[in-house]
Amino acid sequence: MNKFQLGNQYKKVGYSIAIVTFLGMIGRKYVENSEWIRPILQGILLIGLLLISLAKEKIEDEFIDSLRAQSYRIAFILVIVYSLLQPLVNYGVGYLLNENEELKSFDYFQVLFFMLIVQLMVFWQLKRFNK
Repeated sequence: MNKFQLGNQYKKVGYSIAIVTFLGMIGRKYVENSEWIRPILQGILLIGLLLISLAKEKIEDEFIDSLRAQSYRIAFILVIVYSLLQPLVNYGVGYLLNENEELKSFDYFQVLFFMLIVQLMVFWQLKRFNK
């Protein structure tokens, strides 16, 4: 796992990129004809989250490495379950509310964003509970 990890300083870079991009996504809502920038901001946000996810901790040992691997496994499984169930839930709720709800799948951004957020949250929680 250490071969693919970045230095700890990349965590701050990732946070900066993610926060600035998130604020840009909010600001984009107030600008007309800004739909073209949406996929660019989504890609940059994913890069920021990926940098946070891949950055080493200040003290990186085998225990942290094991928690990180566990968080990736949990995130992978949860995203698959979520991706399979969420369209069915949306369709069921739309059917119950008499709306013309179609069975839609996710785009790449939703899946990758959810996976990175779940991995980071699970990793932080595992680290917190195992101190």
